[in-house]
Amino acid sequence: MAAASDSLPVSFWSLGWRSLWRDWRAGELRLLLLAVTLAVAALTAVAFFADRLQGGLQRDARALIGGDAVIQSDQPAPPAFAAKAAELGLQTVQTLSFPTMGRARDEEGGAARLVALKVVAPGYPLRGSLRVADGPEAADAPTRDIPAPGTAWVDAALLSALQLQIGQPLLLGDASLTLAKVIVVETDRGAGFMSFAPRVMINAADLPASGLVQPASRVGYRLAVAGADPAVKQYVAWAEAELKKPEIRGLRLESLEGGRPEMQQTLERAEKFLNLVALLAALLSAVAVAIAARGFAQRHLDDCAMMRVLGLSQGAMARAYAFEFTVVGLVASGLGVLAGFGLHYVFVLLLSGLVESALPAATFWPVLLGLGMGLTLMMAFGLPPVLQLAQVPPLRVIRRDVGQLKPATLAVLGLGVAGFAVLLLAASRDLKLGGIAVGGFAAAVAVFALVSWAAVWLLRRSVNESTAPRALVLATRQLSARPAYAVVQISALAVGLLALVLLVLLRTDLIASWRNATPPDAPNRFVINIQPEQADPFRQALTDGGIGQYDWYPMIRGRLVSVNGAAVQPEHFETDRAQRLVEREFNLSHSAQPPVHNDIVAGRWTPEEQDGLSVEEGLAKELGLKLGDRLGFEMAGIPVEGRITSLRKVDWGSMRVNFFVLFPVSQLPDLPTTYISAYRVPDANKTFDNALVRQFPNITNVDMSQTIAQVQRVLGQVISAVEFLFGFALAAGLVVLLATITATRGEREREFAVLRAVGAGSKLLRDVQRVELLGVGLLAGVLASVVAIAVGWALAKYAFEFSWQPSPWVPLAGGLAGGVLALAAGWWGLRSVLRTPVVETLRRAAV
Repeated sequence: MAAASDSLPVSFWSLGWRSLWRDWRAGELRLLLLAVTLAVAALTAVAFFADRLQGGLQRDARALIGGDAVIQSDQPAPPAFAAKAAELGLQTVQTLSFPTMGRARDEEGGAARLVALKVVAPGYPLRGSLRVADGPEAADAPTRDIPAPGTAWVDAALLSALQLQIGQPLLLGDASLTLAKVIVVETDRGAGFMSFAPRVMINAADLPASGLVQPASRVGYRLAVAGADPAVKQYVAWAEAELKKPEIRGLRLESLEGGRPEMQQTLERAEKFLNLVALLAALLSAVAVAIAARGFAQRHLDDCAMMRVLGLSQGAMARAYAFEFTVVGLVASGLGVLAGFGLHYVFVLLLSGLVESALPAATFWPVLLGLGMGLTLMMAFGLPPVLQLAQVPPLRVIRRDVGQLKPATLAVLGLGVAGFAVLLLAASRDLKLGGIAVGGFAAAVAVFALVSWAAVWLLRRSVNESTAPRALVLATRQLSARPAYAVVQISALAVGLLALVLLVLLRTDLIASWRNATPPDAPNRFVINIQPEQADPFRQALTDGGIGQYDWYPMIRGRLVSVNGAAVQPEHFETDRAQRLVEREFNLSHSAQPPVHNDIVAGRWTPEEQDGLSVEEGLAKELGLKLGDRLGFEMAGIPVEGRITSLRKVDWGSMRVNFFVLFPVSQLPDLPTTYISAYRVPDANKTFDNALVRQFPNITNVDMSQTIAQVQRVLGQVISAVEFLFGFALAAGLVVLLATITATRGEREREFAVLRAVGAGSKLLRDVQRVELLGVGLLAGVLASVVAIAVGWALAKYAFEFSWQPSPWVPLAGGLAGGVLALAAGWWGLRSVLRTPVVETLRRAAV
């Protein structure tokens, strides 16, 4: 053997470049490059989109909330809030908004449409500006004005819906206002689904004449303030302290730091789905890189042994391979970043109805994330097995049973996995989502390894070689001869299938439940704000219109103020949803009989029980309520108490009238009451809505068919973006399958060569390969499906808040899919094994 002093006079970087060029031409690095590029592209595409979206929200934060800080409430804010702003020298302006019906005069066709009415006062908006035009086709321009008294500014969509033109009257309740301008941009509008209703903006001086605001009307009030930053910060600190006082209820502070969460709700849900798919693609790519790198190292053992014989030092060899993989990682990461940057424009296009197109340029953070992720993938999962090549003894040149690759040490593997997990959590932007995905996959790997080892052990002892088919016997021997390889193969294949099955379940169950269509006979109209004196005429109008079945309930607005005599405060509850529930006013109702579409799941409903209450079970769980608890409500200043005597299960997707709390009595006197009705208007009766609104101009008639269509359109956009990214996850899954199946190609070639040398035919060997692949795929598919159900349940419950009801056929379908995919990947990746000449294979394997 060569002495250490006789080492080859070759620099590591020169050797690294030569090895890189040779391995690239030989196709050794293509799988590694593809896996890393896919992972980086998926992650950075989402990162670029989220980064630009966040930048746009921060850039326009003041305009988005209409001021430097806003007090939002369902009742006019106490005078002290405006007085404090005046004391600090801040400007203030109050706006009101609520849904109502806008109508054309009978002379213009009498059409009616649900609108989002906004009532503004001089000074609006304090931050940002409106853009208005003189007509739908006219050029727009910024303005700091508001509608003059007697006029209305509207969205162009309302003109089309009502067949009106600028200059014609618009009827709102009892008022008739002249259409004056078309609203093109309203920066502080928000992104709630009600904002899809056409906007109508009027002057505050015109509101009293409309008669639209009644004692039980659902009106949103916003008191905006603006001024110098020190004064605004002082006001925000004072307001936060005031809002914590027990007597201050139903108010919420919006500031530049807090933003408007409801504006981002839809996009945050979409971003969660996109992040989840990107995380799955990255996890799959990590598996593919690890398998491909080990196969790369296995194929270079003999070459490295020869270089050791020629005198190349271990250090030079290790540095050369580290240099080669670093270059590959940088190139793959750069390609992935470029691909991700281009693909994020597809998200902007697909979500064009939800985000502004003029987003600011992205920061450098997604680039750093992509480069870091790509290099981490290569260093953590690709380099450890390759670095073992530097330790190959020169003796392997004459004895190939020495110098085999060893499993990575726990220290090296743990350090790489920890770094990769930290990057994934950072990329997810949601610790809960990232923790479930990363933790679920980590636990899954351990389960897969344990179960696959037990399966191999059981298979070896259960197959009777004297009676079983020859193909099964030989396949069992092959798996038993290399149990470690079998465990790695099954586990890696199961991880790939886990991601694929999880994606399918998310698509078919979670997203499908999000887009759940209404029942065929569900109501498509909801009417609120029906006054008590209008109850009998309204019901008669429904009968005259041929509507015999409808929901009819009184509706009272009330706030929960006490539980078992103790005052209720938001800070007494842990979850954000519970805090929001106790801050707002509830819609309450009463009925002697329980709703037919509600099931009593606990307690007992007793008609006309004066002290009784029936509570929706979800609300009871969220607020920690139980049977026997006493609840105190404040309704228009009147205290009302009751004891929980029953819990109801409410199907909120039934499109029926539902309430959180019901009093089991037929009358609640001395309380301000309006009525709500839900019914189905036949599609053929196109004039009923207009006639109803003309007869009762103060009501709000919500056409749910149109609203649902709008919601479905938005969700369709979100799902299109998610499914677009599915392609990357599916591609990464296929890469894992291919890498897993082909990882043992060298061993298969030698084993099949020996079998062919002793007389085994090609048909038998093909059957052996198919049996082995089919068995491995079936087992991996079943394991992946079972774990996917568990991970999907955790994601549904804790990340997306969906109900999770997987089909019991999922494990069977997953097993069949795993078998088919394994056979297909095996045919593609191992098609050359049986065609390699026996002499060539045995010569390469000769000792």
